[in-house]
Amino acid sequence: MVEMTSPITTERLVLRPFTEHDEDDMFEFESLPDVARYLFNEPRTRENNAEELAVRQKQTALRAEGDTLMLAIVLDDKVIGYTLLIWLSEANRQGEFGYVLHPGYHGKGYASEAAVEMLRLGFEQLKLHRIIGRCDPRNTGSARLMERLGMRKEAHFIESEIFKGEWGGELHYAMLATEWHESRRAAR
Repeated sequence: MVEMTSPITTERLVLRPFTEHDEDDMFEFESLPDVARYLFNEPRTRENNAEELAVRQKQTALRAEGDTLMLAIVLDDKVIGYTLLIWLSEANRQGEFGYVLHPGYHGKGYASEAAVEMLRLGFEQLKLHRIIGRCDPRNTGSARLMERLGMRKEAHFIESEIFKGEWGGELHYAMLATEWHESRRAAR
């Protein structure tokens, strides 16, 4: 089990559960078409942004299979994105992680910095055996980030689902606990 009792502090960021005070910062990036482009949701309206924030405020722990831990990525007291870890299987010790970042903060290493901490939580605290990450093949930035983290591309599904009214594909990346523990990122 992983429960967020205190924020995670990295060199430049704070990762913490969402609060009601994050609504405006969240809407600033969640309402952008560029942010929603590769996500299943459309750009958020004020109304559905508030609804999603209420859901995220409850996603503060991984207590059982199927739970999601959703953390705000905070830079200088401003929410600039989020990162998440899903407990996919208790029996098989599998998880999935992801991240979304405000486009104004791309290219500075913030997504990598946050993603490393979610991998650390999954492998070192939840004791997962394998963590996957998925992205749209057109999202080359996300694919490159997972490769920089040391994840291996395991699959490229072509036209595997209808995504926003058209056939879309999906890339699957993965890392094993042994690979994590051998990586330079694990030694912090």
